Parts: sequence; C-alpha cells; structure tokens
Amino acid sequence: MSQLANIRIGIIGTGGIAHAHARAYKQIPGVEIVGVADIVPGKAEEFLALELLHEARAFQSHRDLLTLDLDGVSICTPNISHHQLTVDALRANKHVLLEKPMSVTLEEAIEMTEAAHDSSGMLTIGFQPRYDPNMTLVRDIVQSGKLGKVYYVETGGGRRRGMPGGTFIRKDLAGAGAMADIGCYSLDMALHALGYPRPLTVSAYTSNHFGTNPLYHPEAARFEVEDFGAAMIRFEGDLVLQFKISWAMHMDTLGSTMFLGTDAGLKINPFGTGNWSGVWDGRVGDITMYHDVMGLQTHTPIPVISHDKDLFLEKVRDFVEAIREGRPAPIPGDQILIQQAIIDGIIRSSEQKREIELKLPDTVFAARV
Repeated sequence: MSQLANIRIGIIGTGGIAHAHARAYKQIPGVEIVGVADIVPGKAEEFLALELLHEARAFQSHRDLLTLDLDGVSICTPNISHHQLTVDALRANKHVLLEKPMSVTLEEAIEMTEAAHDSSGMLTIGFQPRYDPNMTLVRDIVQSGKLGKVYYVETGGGRRRGMPGGTFIRKDLAGAGAMADIGCYSLDMALHALGYPRPLTVSAYTSNHFGTNPLYHPEAARFEVEDFGAAMIRFEGDLVLQFKISWAMHMDTLGSTMFLGTDAGLKINPFGTGNWSGVWDGRVGDITMYHDVMGLQTHTPIPVISHDKDLFLEKVRDFVEAIREGRPAPIPGDQILIQQAIIDGIIRSSEQKREIELKLPDTVFAARV
C-alpha cells in the first residue's frame, strides 16, 4: 500500500469553529496541522495546548503563518476578516477552506474570486450540508427535468429561538445577521439545485425586533444586525425565488422548501424537530413530489438516503482530498459569490426600501463548470 502524501495545514483564528476544524483534520490520515495564528496575544498557544498539537507553531500574525510550507489553510475568523485573510492566503498560493459566509460585501467576494483565479491555490467555502447525499438527490431531481420548467422556488427557515451573540450581532464584524449566518445554507440548498443561475433583482425586508429587545436577548443594546428577513429574487429565465429566514419568531416554522415546475412540484423539509431544527444547517428530513394531471392528484414520497455521516468531517476531508488529488475547489468561490450578491442585495434593498438591481461580472458565469 502506497504512502499518502502528507498534507500540511495551517489554521487562522482559534474560536469555537477552529476546534471543529482541528478535530476533523486529526481524523484524516496523512494530515499534519503545522501552525495556527490568532491576532489576540496568547490565543494561538492556548489553542495548540487544548488540541494537543505540541509540534505545531503559534503565530499572532497570519502573514507569518503563511510563510510556512503549507498546502492549505482553514480560515475560521469573524466575517469582517474573511476577505483580507483569503486574499493574502491565495496570493501566497495556499489552498483555502473558508468558513461561511464568504464575505461582508459583494465587492470583497469579487476580489476573493479574482485572487483565486490568479493563484495556484483554490478557494472552497465550508457549507457542510452539501455533504448530505440528499442534497445531491434534490439537485438531480431538479436538473433531470422531471419538474418541467421550474418557475418558482421558496426556501429559508427559522429558529423559534436561536439568536447568537458576540461577533455575530455586530454590524462592523459580521456585516449581516441571520441572512448570512443561517440563511446562506438555505440559499445554497436552492441555488445548488438550480445550478446557481444569474440573479437580476432583489426586493427585501429585514427587521431585528427580537435582538434589540432585552426581553429576548441579553445583548440587546449592542444588537445591530437583522434577526429576520424576507426577499423576492428574480433570475434569468423567468424564475423567482422567495427567501425567508429568522433567528427568532413567535412561530414553529417558516415552511418547507418548494420547487414549483410546469410538470411537477417538489417539497423538502429539514431534519428534526424543535427550536433549532427548521433551518438547512444539517440533514434533509423528507422529500415529496407532487404531480396533478386531469383532476388526478398525486403525491409521492421520495426515499431519502439514510446515512450517519459527520457532515463537518466530510467537508474537511473533501478539501484535503481535493488538495491531494489536484481537483478543483469542492464548493468554489465562483458559486458562492452569486449567493453573496443576493445577500448584499437584500441588505441594500432593505435599507433603501425598494427593489434593487444586482450586477455581477460576466466572468463569474464564464468561469463556472
């Protein structure tokens, strides 16, 4: 049996999600975490001690970490820093696994994808729900033509109660709230199935009635982002998508994801029950196809694919294997740039209280496979 090529990894940022990355890397044969960086003095050293990474080096500057002989880096920092850290890593020709959301602004995301095109490194975005095989099943059904022409999609989700704090609720650090935090999963679920079409316009509404109320949030005085949002997005091909998301609400669910086609419809529900289950940050629960012809109404359950995968581990493993095999980015920045344009448009539409046009470089679509 041949020896696996050793993959050398650095981690930038040492918050909670960074520990999940470290634990995943340690489960993959032939992977070595050789360095960690955190801007807060002493945090990188503390992280290495907690994760028992005694041979790895600690840095306060990510640029010093990038001078090491690294194959790839995980970027696990607050949203506001995603842009610069990603660009710096790609310009150093490192492969990048970036935690969601991609960036704060559309302009940042465009520069990040351009940096990836100019680099020998790849940029992949860490959306672990993609590794639920049922996400592929949904995409295959939509792409197969069984639904006919898809003209309307509805997606999103809501936690009855599930508002974070800290960096997540600061506009200067997060850029957006529920839309970017959990809404990015819902958008990816729908847009991936549709093949990431070109968005044209957005009309949106957002609010933060719960986050700014001390009855519901202990950091209400510092709450600056949206905890609810709804939007109508128009795409090329006479397609519209209704998107809605919530961190908190007086309701149990915001409904199913639905694809309406001229020949059939598809309904998908997330897995589980409870305050945190109504969002697409985990597994698919059930899938049903509807097909009504000449008064005959039918609905057919689609068998979901049973699995016990650790989806987070799968996304990290796929990143490592893509490096090892020289494959393209598993979830390329060019795709998620389109989603970032939508989120950016939602925030601007909500602030301006009108429909706004989305403008993306033609190169984004030309570059896609």
